[in-house]
Amino acid sequence: MKRILQTVTLAIFTLAFASLAHAQATRTWVSGVGDDANPCSRTAPCKTFAGAISKTATGGEIDALDPGGFGAITINKAITIDGTGTFASILNSLTNGVIINANQGTTDNVTIRGISINGAGNGTNGFNILQADKVSIEDCAVFGSNNGILINESDSINVSIRNTVVRNNTTDGLSVTTTTGQVRISIANSSFVGNGTGIHAKGNSRAVVENSVVSNNVNNGAFAEGIGNAAVINLSNCLIDSNGGSGAQAGGGSSSALSIIRINSCDIFQNTGTGALVSTNGEVDTWQNNRIFSNGTDGCPSCTPKGFN
Repeated sequence: MKRILQTVTLAIFTLAFASLAHAQATRTWVSGVGDDANPCSRTAPCKTFAGAISKTATGGEIDALDPGGFGAITINKAITIDGTGTFASILNSLTNGVIINANQGTTDNVTIRGISINGAGNGTNGFNILQADKVSIEDCAVFGSNNGILINESDSINVSIRNTVVRNNTTDGLSVTTTTGQVRISIANSSFVGNGTGIHAKGNSRAVVENSVVSNNVNNGAFAEGIGNAAVINLSNCLIDSNGGSGAQAGGGSSSALSIIRINSCDIFQNTGTGALVSTNGEVDTWQNNRIFSNGTDGCPSCTPKGFN
């Protein structure tokens, strides 16, 4: 009898640990025909990202198995969500598409790759980034919300945006600020098109933008507005055209601290306002190798020329 009891007890513990391991798999899967009651394995995938994240270990990965709308998600830990190779989407009408609020430590790295985030014209934010150590947004399309990507941190964060289209968002394509620390953003091979303002850097933000397009936005293309603390945007090898305000503006608005835009090898043309505008508390630095033409006001009035080293 004692031997039987020991065997039963061992079996219970084995099943419990197996269930726990199953619930926290390193890789989980979602499918357009999945079910969140499933374990999110490849042969029994979940239906939504929200259903899969609770069954995915910290630092693990959720992959899209086939096309589907996988629902809005709040991320509270290090994770990768990857829709590469299929059509993976989030419909975020009247809500946020992806909230990132990962505050478990300094190693909370979040990657979102290959996802279409559609606010249907009335979404709150495509991305709402509140807390994390590092965030990478790769090969995504973000459109139809109030802000495409909102970074409203309370501490320091590094954000990387690669090969991403942010378009047709009402207020800002990218809006960046933090109350303490510093937000550092690296943007490459991306476009900000048809938004209210294309790229809007506010207090405590530093953005590096390379090989990207900022065009057809209702207001400014790139706007450094140091609200409370300095804001810097570095633009290199970018096309900035056909914006309703200035192509690039430093200072003005609600600016109360130094705002800097640096332009290097950029084409800035056909903007309704000034090609590169220096406003109150603003500074635009140019390496004198940009093409600024066919704007409401051409050239770079009051820009600070820089030399080559």
